[in-house]
Amino acid sequence: MAQIERKRYIGYHRVSTQRQGESGLGLEAQRAAVAGFVNGHGELIGEFTEVESGKRVDRPELAKALAQAKRGKATLVVAKLDRLARNVAFLSAMMDSTVPFVACDNPHANRLTLHILAAVAEAEAVAISQRTKAALAAYKARGGKLGAQNSKCRSISIMREASQRGQVRGALQNKVRAREAYVDLILLMQGLRAAGRSLQQISGELNRMGHSTRTGKPWGPVQVMRALRRAETEK
Repeated sequence: MAQIERKRYIGYHRVSTQRQGESGLGLEAQRAAVAGFVNGHGELIGEFTEVESGKRVDRPELAKALAQAKRGKATLVVAKLDRLARNVAFLSAMMDSTVPFVACDNPHANRLTLHILAAVAEAEAVAISQRTKAALAAYKARGGKLGAQNSKCRSISIMREASQRGQVRGALQNKVRAREAYVDLILLMQGLRAAGRSLQQISGELNRMGHSTRTGKPWGPVQVMRALRRAETEK
């Protein structure tokens, strides 16, 4: 009989202050909840802890967790949904990552739930935009000027510039996706390289640890070289 492959999970924990992070306040309970859930469903292949306010946009440990989960075809697991969904930044990150996730306190709060939360956030953004436009229209009606009038030639020029900016933005987004894919591994690669390891040895170590490239293939010297060069040029 063929052996059933166990589901893989990446744990993500967040505490709001450095004091909580150092004392373990709240963190121990989160880890216990995640461990209890995973023990009945699969195996925990990695854990990441964020010491950051839920209001902050940047979450480097979340980025690392998503990168490893995506490469390892794993599910992101959190103790409570509020460790994640308190800002639009997380919603955007999750939508873009395509990584499945589960919250121990509400295992049915999946990507559908995120879509609902994102829809609410989007509706609020639309409402704000409409209020802003109404205020600008009222200002203009009172004789206020919103800027120089654009001619047709000016409009064409603006469209051309927008198209060029879009191409540049697309190229930058590709670089960002490549960087984010290995955000949890780049320090390890740099450390091994600084210790005198060859590209072949580094790729072998990554494969031994169970890491794959973002396309799901084993690491090779060329892939390691590209990742290191990319990290160096983006300093």
